[in-house]
This record gives sequence, structure tokens and C-alpha cells, in this order.
Amino acid sequence: MTARPARLWRRRTRGQALAHTATRLALAAVVAWMLARLGVRWEYLADAPTQVGDLLGRMLPPDWGHAAALVGPLVQTVNIATLGTALAVTLSLPVAFLAALTTTFNRATYALARLVMVVSRSVDTLIWALVFVVIVGPGSLAGVLAVGVRSIGFVSKLVAEGIEEIDRGQVEAIVATGANRWQVLLYGIVPQVRPVFAGVAIYRWDINIRESTVLGLVGAGGIGFALHEAILGLEWPRVATILLVILGVVALSEALSAWLRRRLT
Repeated sequence: MTARPARLWRRRTRGQALAHTATRLALAAVVAWMLARLGVRWEYLADAPTQVGDLLGRMLPPDWGHAAALVGPLVQTVNIATLGTALAVTLSLPVAFLAALTTTFNRATYALARLVMVVSRSVDTLIWALVFVVIVGPGSLAGVLAVGVRSIGFVSKLVAEGIEEIDRGQVEAIVATGANRWQVLLYGIVPQVRPVFAGVAIYRWDINIRESTVLGLVGAGGIGFALHEAILGLEWPRVATILLVILGVVALSEALSAWLRRRLT
């Protein structure tokens, strides 16, 4: 009796393989079209390594003589991030509870809360800073408002998702005791959401430290203003000093936020 040849296993059928290849080719065509629409000056791109080397040569060694003058702007940057985060956390709580299906009042409040989240997250911090510079004038207040408004959508969205994932058994047990809506919220929902809320708030503060370092480029205060002045003045050694200071602050804030999240969550 002739042995039947073993069938060769294939991950995809012939039709699936053709469809997969066609999809890859279509994606490659889309990417190529997008690159063509960018208007890249390839002669400038070819010269980029030379320009990078020239710029590094101008920036090194850093001018540490200006380091003392950066303490004030640096403190201002941390204050902008901290106060902006505090503002966002305060405003995010009601938005989060209204944006969660389990705690919202009705469809109208749910839609309104979701709209606030979308508006907050769809506009970049620098754009918010430009808006508030026009409204309240240049300075740290514009930076605080920009960071706060931009952070509302981020914090409220994650907290709302945490509210929707709580253990309903605990809530039902409190309802069974005859507790009203606010008592259920205070004793059945808030304790379960508190770790999520603390972790999100700390993580957002870490993000805001990084974002606050560039707000000075549009007049919203902080160390970004000193960086902008140094770049305009072609003071490249000073630019290198400012960039290294920013790098150190960002690394420190990231380590601090990671430590706090481990302790509080």
C-alpha cells in the first residue's frame, strides 16, 4: 500500500496569503505617498550629519557659568507642572464620575463629560498655552492653566475607566444597608478608585514636568523661555547647559514618580 504523502502545514491559505501581501503593498504605497507629500528637501537631509556635527561642536563644552541663573526658571517650571496637575486633578474628579456609565446621572451628563474630555485631549499643551497667553498675558499663570486644562482629559478618562471596572459586589452591599447615592459613592466607589486615581495623578505630574519645560517657547514661563532666548541669541554653549539641566530634571521627576507610584498604589 502506497503511503500517502504528509500534508505541508501552511499558516495561511493561498487566498489569505495574497490578501496579506496586497495589504502590505497598499500600506507601503500609502506611506510612500505620504512621504512624497511631505515635501522633504533631500539635499538638506543628506547634509544633516554634517550640520549635527557642527551644532554639537558649537554646543560643547557647555557653559556652566550660567547654571546659577537657571535655578529660578527651573523652580518656576516645577511649580507650573505641580500647580497645573493639582488644578487638573481637582477638576477631573467630577468629570470622571459623570463620564463613567456606572455613576453618571443621565445620557446628557455623560455626553457633556465625554465632550470635556475630548476637547481637553485634542488640543496640545502648547496650543492651550498660546490661548491662555492671549487671555491672561505671558507668564506662569498661562502655563499653569494650559497644563491644567490639557491634563483634565487624560486624568478623567483613566479614572472614569477605573470607576467602570470596580467590584460591583461592594457597591451592592452598601446599597443593601439603605445608603443614599452620595454614601454609596463615598464608601463603595471612592475607596476602590483611590489607588487608580493616585497612580494617574502622579503619572500625569511626571508628564507635565516634561511638557512644562517647553512652555516658555510661547511665553508661558519656565525654563523654556531661557532656552528660547539662548537659541535666538545663538548662545549654543548656554543652550547645551539648559538642555542638560532639563534632562536631569526630567530624569529625576521620572524616578520620583515611579517611587511614589510604588508607595501609594
